[in-house]
Amino acid sequence: MNILLVGSGGREHALAWKIAASPRVRRLVAAPGNPGMAAQCELRPVSATDVEGLVALAREIAADLVVIGPESSVAAGLGDAVAAAGIACFGPTAQAGQLESSKAFTKAFADRHGLPTSAYAICDSAEQARAALDGFSPPYVIKADGLAAGKGVVIAPERAEAEAAIDDAFGGRFGAAGARVVIEEFLEGEIGSLFALCDGRDSMLFGWAQDHKRAFDGEQGPNTGGMGTYSPAPVFTPQLVEQVRERLVEPTFAGVAEEGAPYRGALFVELMATKAGPKLVEFNVRFGDPECQVLMLRLESDLVPYLEACAKGRLAEMPQPAWRDEAAICVVLAARGYPDKPAAGGEIRGADSDFGPDVVVFHAGTRRDADGTLRAAGGRVLNVCARGATLKAARDKAYAAIARIDFPDGFCRTDIGWRALS
Repeated sequence: MNILLVGSGGREHALAWKIAASPRVRRLVAAPGNPGMAAQCELRPVSATDVEGLVALAREIAADLVVIGPESSVAAGLGDAVAAAGIACFGPTAQAGQLESSKAFTKAFADRHGLPTSAYAICDSAEQARAALDGFSPPYVIKADGLAAGKGVVIAPERAEAEAAIDDAFGGRFGAAGARVVIEEFLEGEIGSLFALCDGRDSMLFGWAQDHKRAFDGEQGPNTGGMGTYSPAPVFTPQLVEQVRERLVEPTFAGVAEEGAPYRGALFVELMATKAGPKLVEFNVRFGDPECQVLMLRLESDLVPYLEACAKGRLAEMPQPAWRDEAAICVVLAARGYPDKPAAGGEIRGADSDFGPDVVVFHAGTRRDADGTLRAAGGRVLNVCARGATLKAARDKAYAAIARIDFPDGFCRTDIGWRALS
């Protein structure tokens, strides 16, 4: 098969690493890709939101399958355009993608289809949002409605901080994504990330993990796109997994189909395991980042047949995926100042070292100079991932590799996996 993989982050590098290992792949092209992905595939300088350019590239390489990585491509309508061109596509339509591109849409969708979630208020002005705070108790959860790269959520312990977050959103901090905000009830429990595949009709669970959203150790600092993750996560008991399937996954796929947008691709269900059972925090309409990285390290099965089955309506023919017994962990090396104003251009040495068979370094935000020097080019820069017989063994390998990477402008959390290890 010829495959076009769209995107340039750590998630896409992990997908490229796994796709390239498939005996079914003849040619793998990534657009725009990143320097690390050059080891697995050809890179083409086409933006992930250049829909016309990507369709033209898919035609040029005679792509049998287009795999959409980032949510920005979904929101831009790439899935619709690829399907209209008669090319198989792993990734939902823009209409189905509203499950991520609009938190207000998702809350209303949850009401329409009986999905358990938090109480909420949708606000179109700062004045309306400040007034809506009267209906909630601290801590207050303030979310930009649109896509904000995982950084549009503020959990404010005091009302003054909540009002400041509201003013930031409507003041333009998140651009158009903050033109509307959603205020939510704070949910008590343990957070988790579960993935499912769908081909428009049939669906299948596809692994789970636990993420760390806060920037600093001890769950301190601002929310980020994710500072690390691990799988398996003890919170996902068989009972919880079944509850998530029955109460969230299957009703969601049935609901989007009922509303005229059958879902084809991966759905990321971020949930809170509460005393009353799982409640929806939010949806992502793609593999998570950095959750995808640990899933790819643990996936024993060939990924490509599952991607193709989703795109072509054949998921019912596929066996349940096989997973390695080992644990996997991903630690994010971010640029100083992330998530607000990450330092750009810092030199990175040692990322291409051989860290052993169980350690993989995925590039998330890098560029390479003409002389080969690797530099930071994003907030989350490298994903240092490892497998081990236990989570502790995997974590020790990941942090040992980080100790050998020279990135003066970088930082990471030192406590990834603490919930499971404690």
